[in-house]
Amino acid sequence: MEDFIPFGGRFYFFNLAMMLFSRGMDFLSTWIATPNLILEANPIARYLGWRTGIALNIIICIGLSAWPLPAIVIITMSLLVAARNFQFAWLMRSMGEERYSIWFSERLAHVGLGLFLLCLFAQTGATAMIGGALMYFSRCTFGPDQIHLIPFSVGMGILTYAFAVTVFTLLAIRRIRRRCF
Repeated sequence: MEDFIPFGGRFYFFNLAMMLFSRGMDFLSTWIATPNLILEANPIARYLGWRTGIALNIIICIGLSAWPLPAIVIITMSLLVAARNFQFAWLMRSMGEERYSIWFSERLAHVGLGLFLLCLFAQTGATAMIGGALMYFSRCTFGPDQIHLIPFSVGMGILTYAFAVTVFTLLAIRRIRRRCF
């Protein structure tokens, strides 16, 4: 798991291209949904802003592309985040960031926090189970000391995605409730 690939080799550039593409899709989906980052759930991304966030991500992509495990985790997580963002980006953009935030707050007030949290934990729990199963079964074939890197890393990326969705959604809900209630 600590294996690195040579900097500048064919596999390095493949990892770099995949990292840049997946992080780019995350940024594109976020920009379509919330160009002013008003709806951005990640407080670090909101604080960094577009320019600093992009520069930092390019540096991270260049550095981690030589280390397959975190590269595949980031690629998996970023593409899943982008897919989630694209799901409602069109609605957020069509309504506008402030209006969408108000609409979302009204829907949350109408249904209640309990049902929302039940649905959030059911969604992220089911997603985490897939990631955990991939990680578990990637180790079973050869024993606990050897793993299949790709399914293990993808599983870890799915698990990380589920964790990130849970944490950042809870932070966003807390922020929305403080502002609107």
